[in-house]
Amino acid sequence: MAKQGHAEARWVGDLRFAVTSGSGHTLTLDSGPRGSEHDAGPSPMELLMVALASCTGMDVISTLAKMRQDVRAYDVQVHGVRAEEHPQVYTAITIEHVVTGHAVEPRAVTRAIELSETKYCGVSNTLNKTAQLTTSYRIIESGE
Repeated sequence: MAKQGHAEARWVGDLRFAVTSGSGHTLTLDSGPRGSEHDAGPSPMELLMVALASCTGMDVISTLAKMRQDVRAYDVQVHGVRAEEHPQVYTAITIEHVVTGHAVEPRAVTRAIELSETKYCGVSNTLNKTAQLTTSYRIIESGE
């Protein structure tokens, strides 16, 4: 049976919505001017970057754990460029994985990222329909 998604958005004023995910989590989205009193939460397009960073991050860290890599810290940085014309989709996205650990194998990191990009991360596989995704990684040795 195919997985299904669900979300609800309730308008609370201006460009602000209270949204609830199918699993019951809530947050506020707002497309008002950044830095103003109308800046109560991330915009929907910002959430796409958040979703991408967390989706690929969850895949990569779980794969590295299965590969028994000694990861002590892990960050994913995502930057997107949007088209100037509406609907202003993302056209280019860079993803940088920063893995800190002891004797982390570059081949393991490469493979974990590859599995996320090609098999597991539904967000990146959705976004790559409109955007060129470019991925890189850095490994920082943390010692014994």
